Amino acid sequence: MLPFIEQEVITVNKWLTPTEFLDVLAISQITPGPIAINSATFIGFNHLGFLGSLLATTGIVFGPFIFMSIVSGFIEKYKSSSLMKNILSYIKPVTVALILSATYSTFLKSVLDGKSLVIFLVSAALLMYTKIHPIGILLSFGVVGIILNIL
Repeated sequence: MLPFIEQEVITVNKWLTPTEFLDVLAISQITPGPIAINSATFIGFNHLGFLGSLLATTGIVFGPFIFMSIVSGFIEKYKSSSLMKNILSYIKPVTVALILSATYSTFLKSVLDGKSLVIFLVSAALLMYTKIHPIGILLSFGVVGIILNIL
């Protein structure tokens, strides 16, 4: 959903700049809940206050809710069929590819210079090789980024 949200928010409607969008993603990742809902709520509030956040959140939740309400009955009915198992086995790698695509796209837009590359590499290493909580790493490097921008 991230590329779709990005296109609508930045290119089509011009609600945010690319930098502001990355900031919204960062905020959405450290707050509880799905990124799409958190982003929609933030952007809606940013433009129309409480009513905007309510409408944006409802809009982002309503479609998938209706879709899953319809589809879940079919999935439950046919979950043991070989066709359903084959379909699900093909969906898994596609899902991984979509996640990698979103990661790559975000990487290209957020690693802008040597400083941001170092921050990315060090924070990635800390996430992979230590037991430091991801929110602690994110907040710490957020402060480091602010300090580096001031200097």
